[in-house]
Amino acid sequence: MTKLFRRLTAALALLLATATAPAFAGAPDDTLLLDLPTGTVTIELRPDLAPHHIARIKELVRKGFYDGTPFHRVIPGFMAQGGDPTGTGTGGSGVKLKAEFSGEPFVRGVVGMARANSPDSADSQFFIMTGSAPSLNGRYTVIGTVTDGMNLVDRIKQGDPADNGVVINPDKLVRARIQADVKK
Repeated sequence: MTKLFRRLTAALALLLATATAPAFAGAPDDTLLLDLPTGTVTIELRPDLAPHHIARIKELVRKGFYDGTPFHRVIPGFMAQGGDPTGTGTGGSGVKLKAEFSGEPFVRGVVGMARANSPDSADSQFFIMTGSAPSLNGRYTVIGTVTDGMNLVDRIKQGDPADNGVVINPDKLVRARIQADVKK
């Protein structure tokens, strides 16, 4: 009976520790703000999962690279993709990133890096999940999670699913900022 009691106590302690454990909370330098025409989307970046991708995104954000870029591919119930200055789905910054896959699932609100067939072909394009897609798990790099503004992501102009979500006259990202750089 004592052995069973110890096991139950240990299991209960583990359960309580997990239930009260704080979610990943990044510093202001790890908070990305996407200003859309309808408001601001807040994304908690995850350098613990993808340090090289996060460093590159911060570099691009600070150069103004994402400002004015379109959400060129938006599939209802799946994702909204942006970060291509050409708006064609083939453009980028010209720097390919080595994959940083993790065990984080691709569920609503998760932000991942778009890529071509090669796992090491991510560049500047990203996507925000509006649904779940287990088929992406472990095959794309997770870079963060939307912590505020998913209602705004849901309002981004959608494309035709029959045309792979390509958007005609797409909504544009007004500006991307790192919260730590925002003047108070």
